[in-house]
Amino acid sequence: MSFLESLRDRARDRPRTIVFPEGEEPRTLEAVAEIQTEGLLSPVLLGDRARVLDGLADAGGDPDTARAVDPRITEGTGGLVAHLWNRRRARGMSEAEARERVRDPLFRGALMVATGEADGSVAGAVHSTGDVLRAALWCVGPTDGIETISSSFYMVVEEFRGRGSEVLTFTDCAVVPDPTGAQLSQIAAAAARARRSVVGDSPVVAFLSYSTRGSAAGASVQRVRKGLELFRDMEPGIPSDGEFQGDAALIEAVARRKAPDSAVGGDANVLVFPNLDAGNLAYKLVERLAGARAIGPVVQGLARPCNDLSRGSSPGDIVDVACITSLMAR
Repeated sequence: MSFLESLRDRARDRPRTIVFPEGEEPRTLEAVAEIQTEGLLSPVLLGDRARVLDGLADAGGDPDTARAVDPRITEGTGGLVAHLWNRRRARGMSEAEARERVRDPLFRGALMVATGEADGSVAGAVHSTGDVLRAALWCVGPTDGIETISSSFYMVVEEFRGRGSEVLTFTDCAVVPDPTGAQLSQIAAAAARARRSVVGDSPVVAFLSYSTRGSAAGASVQRVRKGLELFRDMEPGIPSDGEFQGDAALIEAVARRKAPDSAVGGDANVLVFPNLDAGNLAYKLVERLAGARAIGPVVQGLARPCNDLSRGSSPGDIVDVACITSLMAR
């Protein structure tokens, strides 16, 4: 069974309630129709009820069993308003502003997640990553022990080291432009924890650089080394090493030459990139040149999952991210 097949099977085995703030968006409606057909999870669509339900019917879904919520209707939302105002009043938000924010689909969805009305949210087909993350941070916030919200792509790659098709975690590819050493350690910790839920295997973490074990020097190399040091303090039970060039992290024969004493070299499945330039370029190059399937960006480090989509996402991509969100939910 492929990773994508197992992803859907595992989500179906423990269906969660996932809210879709972009409930009138055509690709989202197609994705929800597929979710209904396969019985993957319980969707909630935000938007004008008539447009949502008519659109879902046109997409082949079942409007009779769908839950649609119009965020413009604020009756019964006092608890959501209070939650947001209590979180943001120290930063200058008025109660009136909180009440208005509840009418925004992104904030309404994130507040449903924060208060337990939904287990997770999926948005970003038409909104920017910044807009999606702002709602998540204001309404949900980071999980214990993590201050830096970041992201991963799950790269489904064909056989390249004698193990058949694999899933590699690339992090961070969408959120933190120039992470400090401390931020790199938190990015790695969040990615490793998320991988356990999403992929279901044991993370093996490599901190990447243009240097392998001191073969070159520079400010970014120092940040990567600091990130590894702090990560080992945070997660001593997770195999980790660095700094590594990409080939030493992934290919055993190269690792034997460049880092012969490493238990991680050649075996890594979580690749921590030194900055956003490297991570974003890497995932797109691997996707386009190697034909990998890139699933994400998956937001990590939040107390409850609120996931982002690429604005180029297909309906199938949205289904996959929804299943990942379901698996990340507690």
